[in-house]
Amino acid sequence: MGQLDQKVAIITGSTKGIGKAIALRFVSEGAKVVITSSSAANVENAVAEFPEGSVYGCVCDVSSISDMERLVASVSARFGRIDCFINNAGISDPFMPITQSDPLKWGKVIDTNLKGTYYGTRAAISYFMKENIRGKVINMAGSGTDRKSNTPWMSAYGATKAAIARFTFAVAEEYRNTGISVMLLHPGLVRTEMLSSEHPTPELQRQMETFNTILDIFAQPPSVAALLAVKMASEWSDTKTGIYLSALNGSRKKWLLLSYPFRKIMNRIDRRTY
Repeated sequence: MGQLDQKVAIITGSTKGIGKAIALRFVSEGAKVVITSSSAANVENAVAEFPEGSVYGCVCDVSSISDMERLVASVSARFGRIDCFINNAGISDPFMPITQSDPLKWGKVIDTNLKGTYYGTRAAISYFMKENIRGKVINMAGSGTDRKSNTPWMSAYGATKAAIARFTFAVAEEYRNTGISVMLLHPGLVRTEMLSSEHPTPELQRQMETFNTILDIFAQPPSVAALLAVKMASEWSDTKTGIYLSALNGSRKKWLLLSYPFRKIMNRIDRRTY
């Protein structure tokens, strides 16, 4: 038996990277998982990588409230219930100072990360309240969430992650007495396409040595965050809300920093992109 047997979970932006790792772990723990992307091709390709019948794919633009409401309605109709909604979908702005930024691209990060989290949380809690389900909402933190975690040259991304934290804790208080759990998960630093330096901006080129060293020291596989997501979606969080778990907490960060010289000497640094 898995920790999530017969649970139904929606994970947005889950055809690759952190979201996909969480989906894989949820399936292994017995959950029925709905993966989403705004790209039909990405959904089709990702579904094919899972065991047949273990996941259900949906094309969904998280920056559209109507898409998010349709997502919840279609999943509820297909499975009869929803137990967990993870607002994982996110993008980042190009690595550059704001005076050189494209206002449309900057705004798209706000629409996807912050508004998408709001739309997903709103749709999920509305459903939980209507069906009297003590469901779980898990929102994603990131660089910018913590006070000392500034995000120069990625101001839109950092701003959304700071706002998502405040939003999550506010909503957790609003629904504290309903049995619904609203939580925040920091996946740590993961080498995903979002952090890819394949087409670096001039600013990133200037910062490349520092950027790559930080990745070598602190980057982890997404499986670390996936384990925490399972914990949050399980019975462990029943009657709890406003929880914040991080895959890169103080002790983990200290261990990664202290072990870095040895990992470098032993050629044990994982530079795969997930």
